[in-house]
Amino acid sequence: MSALPPLPLVLSTEIAEAMARGAPVVALESTIITHGMPFPQNLATARAVEDEVRRAGAVPATIAVLGGTIHVGLEPAALETLAEAQGVAKLSRADLAACIATGGTGATTVAATMICAARAGIAVFATGGIGGVHKGAEESFDISADLQELAQTPVTVVAAGAKAILDLPKTLEVLETLGVPVIAVGQNAFPAFWSRDSGLPAPLRMDDPAAIARAHKMRAALGLPGGQLVANPIPAADEIASGALAPLIAQTQAEAEAQGIAGKSVTPFLLQRLFELTEGRTLASNIALVLNNARLAARIATALAA
Repeated sequence: MSALPPLPLVLSTEIAEAMARGAPVVALESTIITHGMPFPQNLATARAVEDEVRRAGAVPATIAVLGGTIHVGLEPAALETLAEAQGVAKLSRADLAACIATGGTGATTVAATMICAARAGIAVFATGGIGGVHKGAEESFDISADLQELAQTPVTVVAAGAKAILDLPKTLEVLETLGVPVIAVGQNAFPAFWSRDSGLPAPLRMDDPAAIARAHKMRAALGLPGGQLVANPIPAADEIASGALAPLIAQTQAEAEAQGIAGKSVTPFLLQRLFELTEGRTLASNIALVLNNARLAARIATALAA
């Protein structure tokens, strides 16, 4: 059997120094930059999220594949180039290796960011919301790779629940089947991305970042694969009531079905239409919840480092 090729993974100067001294590090995805909003708002948001991690006492590591190399931590110039780039691939578990092998450039989704973070030795990742089971999945079988990734890659993911455009009851059922801990923070309800309460109970609740860090370490001690989903509700001042969003989500899903939109194109289409229908409120809430998740992730990473 031939030897495996070396993994083309580089750390930015800031991340290399942080890892060397055992400082807390928080991984950040890059699809929010390339597929989440237009330039220059995407660049401003990426910088704001990194700054929020720093203010909370940790070091941010935005992850992307550039020219066939995994970059863990983007230098300012690289971050700006990525924010202005067009036609960047959206990478998940299925296409991450192919992009690297062919020298491509791609932004990492939740699943791909988890893989790269784990390979770099980073245990905590802050994002907006995870993917999950899409409505109508019993016919389409459209289930995000994020769920399987949570079941096998040992990274604690801080998110505002799963995206509200999904089938949340089925998403929680799949997470339970896969053995993924779903931990609500500050409340007993599972949050629904733009809304604090999905109407569904969260399986677990932990309000102390140190307790979440201990649970992460205990899973490793037990030899359990996979990570944890930390469901951190959006701040009350920034939420959009689920009752107001429900009819709009139903409308956008009907539009997507009528236009034959499927696969990776579904989520970007739905998010863009909701942005238009709410006159930008969904995007403003999205930014607020990502910043909130960055703060909590930094506290968990700090507890892990301690």
